[in-house]
Amino acid sequence: MRIGEREKQLIRSGLVAIAGCDEAGRGALAGPVVAAAVVLDYQSLPEGIADSKQLSAGQRSRVAASIRQRAIACSTAAIDSATIDRDNILNASLAAMQQAVTTLGIRVGHVLVDGNRLPPPCGAPMEAIVRGDSLALCIAAASILAKVERDAILARLADEYKGYGFELHKGYPTSGHLEALRRLGPCPVHRRSYAPVRELLQDGLFGIDSALRD
Repeated sequence: MRIGEREKQLIRSGLVAIAGCDEAGRGALAGPVVAAAVVLDYQSLPEGIADSKQLSAGQRSRVAASIRQRAIACSTAAIDSATIDRDNILNASLAAMQQAVTTLGIRVGHVLVDGNRLPPPCGAPMEAIVRGDSLALCIAAASILAKVERDAILARLADEYKGYGFELHKGYPTSGHLEALRRLGPCPVHRRSYAPVRELLQDGLFGIDSALRD
């Protein structure tokens, strides 16, 4: 992936600290939403940066390590499931983006955000770019860090809440995850405001699979 046209324009205007921002985990039924912000050194770019969805888990891990080593600054922020239920996923995602940018530790000249909504003020001009993770290198880098960080969190949650398979599906609504939900019921990191979890709680259906087998 090459430097995006908008990044080139900002660089030509004299800006150096351009932060890309993206999030991971909006569609999951469990675990936090995680945002990342990255300020790349355009004179020393890591190899392999692309939209995180186009990379394997191993590729993402390798590229993420290179980004952390070579970037001018990078930061991640996580908003937990309880806050997502309270504030809704859009607001939680935007709050995570704001936290990621404001904890970079440097003064940022411009922020490029994936999507069509901007987070609350971050102390610098912001710009939303639809499909930004395929159009701006700094956003793609942020998408990789956010995904790698969130996957690591879900792997730790798999050790704490056994039987759900968080290490496999990362909290997304796969058939295996939905089966575990019906069998075990929601655990503390499930998002109660999401329909599959909410409906199970309303109908009291969890445990039905094991009951039918007995």
